[in-house]
Amino acid sequence: MRKDTLLDYVRTGQPMTGGQQLQLAVMLSVPAIMAQLSSIVMEYIDASMVGSLGAEASASIGLVASTTWLFWGLCSGLSSGFCVQIAHRIGARDQKGARDVVRQGYTAVFLFGLTLGLIGAAISPFLPTWLGGDESIRADATRYFMILTLGMPLEVFFYLSAGMLRSSGNMLVPASLGVMACVLDVAINFLLIFPTRSLTLLGYTFVMPGMGLGVTGAAVGSLLAFTISAAAMTWFLVVRSKELRLLGEHGSFIPQRATLQRAARIGIPMMFQHTAMCLAQIVTTIIVAPLGTFAIAAHSFGITAESIAYMPGYGISDAAQTLMGQSLGAGRRDLMNRFAMVTVGLGIAVMTLMGVLMYVAAPLMMGLLTPVEAVRNLGIDCLRIEAWAEPMFAAAIVTYGVFVGTGDTFKPSLMNLISMWAVRLTLAAILASTYGLKGVWIAMAIELTFRGFIFLLRLAYKIHQGWKGVGK
Repeated sequence: MRKDTLLDYVRTGQPMTGGQQLQLAVMLSVPAIMAQLSSIVMEYIDASMVGSLGAEASASIGLVASTTWLFWGLCSGLSSGFCVQIAHRIGARDQKGARDVVRQGYTAVFLFGLTLGLIGAAISPFLPTWLGGDESIRADATRYFMILTLGMPLEVFFYLSAGMLRSSGNMLVPASLGVMACVLDVAINFLLIFPTRSLTLLGYTFVMPGMGLGVTGAAVGSLLAFTISAAAMTWFLVVRSKELRLLGEHGSFIPQRATLQRAARIGIPMMFQHTAMCLAQIVTTIIVAPLGTFAIAAHSFGITAESIAYMPGYGISDAAQTLMGQSLGAGRRDLMNRFAMVTVGLGIAVMTLMGVLMYVAAPLMMGLLTPVEAVRNLGIDCLRIEAWAEPMFAAAIVTYGVFVGTGDTFKPSLMNLISMWAVRLTLAAILASTYGLKGVWIAMAIELTFRGFIFLLRLAYKIHQGWKGVGK
C-alpha cells in the first residue's frame, strides 16, 4: 500500500518531498476523521432518540456528561502514555519493544479502568445532586452514569487498542470498527430505548418490539456496542496487526518500571489536564443549571451538534501524533517541522470549512436533535456563536497532538487548563448573568480563539528551537 511505503520512508531515513508528506498526512487523517465522525453520528442518534422522550430525559444525560468525560479522559491520558511509546518504538524499528509496551499497557489500563469504574458506581447516586440537577432528572442521570462507568474496564479496550493501532500507522481498522460500534449502538438503542409500538414503513404497518427503558436503554446500548467492538479491535491487534500482533510470541504482561515511568511522564500531565478540563466543564454545567431545564438541554445538544465540526480536528490530531512520534523515534527531526506545519495547516483548513457549514446548517442540526422549539432555538444561537472559533480551535487541537507525539505533554496540558479556567470560566460566570446560555457560549468562543493563538506561538518556538529536549 502507498501509505505503508511512505511510512517506511519515515522509519528508514529516506528523503520525502512536501507532496509526499502531505499525502501521508491526508492518508492517515481521513480514516481517523471517519472514526471521529462515526462516534459523533452515534452521539447524534443517541441524543435524537433520547430527545424524542422530552427535555427532562435529555437534561438527565447532559447533567452527567462532563463527569463521564472526566472518567474517560483519565483512562485516555494513561493510554496515551503507552501509545506514544509504541509510536517511538515503531519509528525506531523496534517491533519487539513495541509489543512489550502493548502487553504492559493492557494490564495497566485495565486495572486503572476497573478502579475508576468502581469509584463511578459508588458516587453515581450522589452525583446529580452535587451538580445541582432538578429532582425530576436525578434518577435517570444516576442510572445512566452508573451503567457507563461500570462498563469502563471492558470499554477501555476499544480506545486503548484503537490508539495502539493508530500509533503503528493503522488508521483504517480503528475507523472501520468505530463505524461498526455506531451501527450496533443505533440498532441496540432502537430496541432498548422505546417500548413496543406500531411503525409504518413504505406503506406497511408492523409491530416493532422494544423494552421501553428510555435513558437507561441508551446507556446499556452504548455499553453493549462498545464492548462488542472492543473485543473485535483487540482481537485484530493481538492476532492480525503486522507490527503489534502478540500471537505466537511469549512476553510478560506485568508492567515494568521503566515503561510505567515513561507512560507516567507522558500520561500524568494529560490526566491532570483532562481532570482540570472536565472539572471546568462540570463548573460550566453548574453555571448553566440555574438557567433552567431548557438551557441544560440546549447546552448538551449544542455540544453534541458542535462535535461534528471539531471532531475532524481530532482525527487530524491523531495523524499528527503518529507522524511526529514515528519521526522522532526514527531520529528524523528534519521531518518533524514539516509534518507539524502540514497537519496544523490541514486541521485549520478543514475546521474552517466545518465552521462555515455549522453556521449555515445550525437549524437543521438542532432540529435533528430535539423537537422542543425553545431548546432548538437556543441551541441554534449557541452554534452560530461557536462557529467563529473553529479555525483557532483547530490550531489548538492539532498542535496539541503534535506535542503529544513527541512526548511533550506537561506545558501544553498546563496551557489548556489555564486557558479554560482563567479565560472561559471567568467570562462564562460574568456573561451568564446578563446573556444567559448565549453568554456562556460567547465565553467559550473567546477562550478557544485565545487557546489556538497561544498554541501556535509555542509551536513556532519549538520549531525555532529544533525541538530541543523532546525524546528524552
